[in-house]
Amino acid sequence: MTVQQIKNELKKHANTQYAAHHQTFFKTQPGGYGEGDMFIGVRVPVIRQVAKQYKHLKLDAIEELLRSEIHEYRMIALILMVNRFVLKSTNDQIKETIFNLYIKNKDTINNWDLVDISAPHIVGTWLFPREKDLLYNLVKSTVLWDRRIAIISTMYFIRQNEFDHCLKISKILLHDKEDLIHKACGWMLREIGKRDINVEEKFLKKNFKQMPRTMLRYAIEKFPENLRQTYLKG
Repeated sequence: MTVQQIKNELKKHANTQYAAHHQTFFKTQPGGYGEGDMFIGVRVPVIRQVAKQYKHLKLDAIEELLRSEIHEYRMIALILMVNRFVLKSTNDQIKETIFNLYIKNKDTINNWDLVDISAPHIVGTWLFPREKDLLYNLVKSTVLWDRRIAIISTMYFIRQNEFDHCLKISKILLHDKEDLIHKACGWMLREIGKRDINVEEKFLKKNFKQMPRTMLRYAIEKFPENLRQTYLKG
């Protein structure tokens, strides 16, 4: 069971049309948020299926995949890490090793899909019963993906009905210049609203006038239409 075997298996499912689409969709052109990223054109459900075949891959091999220049190789590495992390049989020592591997290589987790499939399951889960200092360091980073990891990791907290850190981080990011951060914060606020709309509204009433429009639209997407229009009209 080797890294090359996994790469060969993924290459069997590669599609040049998908690859060309992904190059555009994930903004890999010069100046885009995914500048320089490379795709071979394998869809996510296929990557997940291949990951099941290699669930016992050693962590050093997973790290090698995670350091790859090919997007799908990095994605399968993250899926393998998540799948192992969430197993009931995985002890805290292994979970900590996976978490540290993730943070050590976070520079390779450099597009929104890679963050979103991994951060809640690894970073959020590990930090939930522990100190959250790392999230507040990440949210101050000049690196877009660090900040997205910070906010998306709070998805795990939200699922446990713990909203404070999501609200605090969203507050810090109110004036962020990146649209991908606006979308992420709005999404997390919407998730809070699904569980307790009063908590979300309390935050919105204090902050909606200074929120980026995209963040607000994402946050109120599921509101009743009359209430949604009230916020949009200020």
